[in-house]
Amino acid sequence: ILQMFEPHEHQFRVKFSSDEIYTIDCVQPCTVLEAIKPLKKFKKMVKGADGNVIIQMGTGDDESIVPTHFPCSCVGDHEVLTISCKAEKVESAQVQDSKIVHPRDAYSVFYIDTKGGLNAKKKKLFKSGTLKQFRYLCVYGEKGITVAEALKRDGRFTDDLGYFELVNINDKCKTECTDRIDNLENKKFQICLPRGANTEAKELNQQADHVQLKQQKRKQATNNAQRKTEIRLILNVAQRTGISLKREETLKILRKDNFGKIQQSFSEIHKVRLLLELSESVCFITGSFIKQGTGFVLFDNYVLTNAHLFKYYIDSKLPNWHEIANVTVVFNFETQEFKEMNKINAKVFVGDAELDYIILKLEKTEAPLETESQVPPGLLKRFGPVPLDGEACVVGHPGEGVKKMDPTCVIEKDKREEAVNKNLEDYKEYFITLYAINQAIKNDPYKDIRVTYNSFMYHGSSGSPVFDAYGQVFGLHTGGFFYDDPKPNHSVIEFSFPLLTIFKNFLDIIKGDEDMVGRVEECSTVSNGDLLSIYCVY
Repeated sequence: ILQMFEPHEHQFRVKFSSDEIYTIDCVQPCTVLEAIKPLKKFKKMVKGADGNVIIQMGTGDDESIVPTHFPCSCVGDHEVLTISCKAEKVESAQVQDSKIVHPRDAYSVFYIDTKGGLNAKKKKLFKSGTLKQFRYLCVYGEKGITVAEALKRDGRFTDDLGYFELVNINDKCKTECTDRIDNLENKKFQICLPRGANTEAKELNQQADHVQLKQQKRKQATNNAQRKTEIRLILNVAQRTGISLKREETLKILRKDNFGKIQQSFSEIHKVRLLLELSESVCFITGSFIKQGTGFVLFDNYVLTNAHLFKYYIDSKLPNWHEIANVTVVFNFETQEFKEMNKINAKVFVGDAELDYIILKLEKTEAPLETESQVPPGLLKRFGPVPLDGEACVVGHPGEGVKKMDPTCVIEKDKREEAVNKNLEDYKEYFITLYAINQAIKNDPYKDIRVTYNSFMYHGSSGSPVFDAYGQVFGLHTGGFFYDDPKPNHSVIEFSFPLLTIFKNFLDIIKGDEDMVGRVEECSTVSNGDLLSIYCVY
């Protein structure tokens, strides 16, 4: 969470039917088609619809065609793309929103042979027969999604593939369509179909078997029965609440103290309903030269998030950086379909680097009433102290992806070392790592302020609100204590800054602005004794 993205700046080249090559200087995240479209040559040479455009990449045995919504971050520096346009439609995917283009390492990119494999040679695999003129289709997807999801979102494959397998052209190793794409990077495959299978039933059965198998794989065989029961409890809660959990996330929950209490508390329908309602105020934060993260509506058109998302600008020392930083706040990013998202531009208002927070001010559109209707209610009036029972739930956008929830439990200060040792119990031989992390926690200058817990919410979730079991918000999810050995970029415990502490600092900053102070009081102190007691001091 504490790591920063480098500024988005790279270069690739394109050519059309002639041998003339044009340079594309890409300075912000976008799709390949969006990067190419501004070229006058493109407008002159390409007369058809976007779905008719063919984008070739590579040559010879490595020749492939990428979808028009291919992320610019997945194109290598100085790569040459060849652009052409066909008479018929070759792609029907909804073009990916440029505001949701991630860095390269968030994706897995692989290749599908246009010639079908076993039992698929006569099967229609693509919506357009034109695609068979090329050797491979280049397919991509965010790490964590399945092969079937990647092909469905690609837009060039038929919608009735059913159950299928990918066979690696080099080593003949098979990958089921229900498997995640994380390990397919840069590999080439053929699509193969089962002989005479009822594809719909087969697909459902394989998905169920695959999930069950992943749940049952545990290193300690003696704990299998207990683990399966606990995992089932987690997944049942996840299904009821709309939480999306992968196996690693499930296992991290199992390591949390008081798992039974967490499960019981956050499975009560009225609490789940309240959390889902409040989570509408949680938003995705993105923009040029900033790290993608999470935020939530504070009050009116003000949004709270982490300051370290803006490290590039803060380090620049520019006196007016807060005026030139362009930020986009995205609400309703809850599926990868991008159909219901609301995007609003924002500017930096105030903040404090020590407490790692920044407050953004949403810009009003030409229709101010429309902007106000797009902004969910603020959570300032629900600020409260760290819960005595320790029950907590983080809501955010981990991995710069769709919104997720993670029920957890606060780790008390005197139990942090115990939690570190427990979380790394499988790596006891890495005593240097254990010692280094425990020392970092003990020497942390904010150790008496920060609230610690276990969470799978890593990169992209900075700025998430942390709720208690009763819908009060007590923390700004900020970071974690990371280690590189034995598993790079993994956090052993995570932390947040208390929102009441941030609120005090915010009042210090705005105390000279009577109008703002009055509005904050109006939005925050009604029926909230915790905020009222702080406000009275000022």
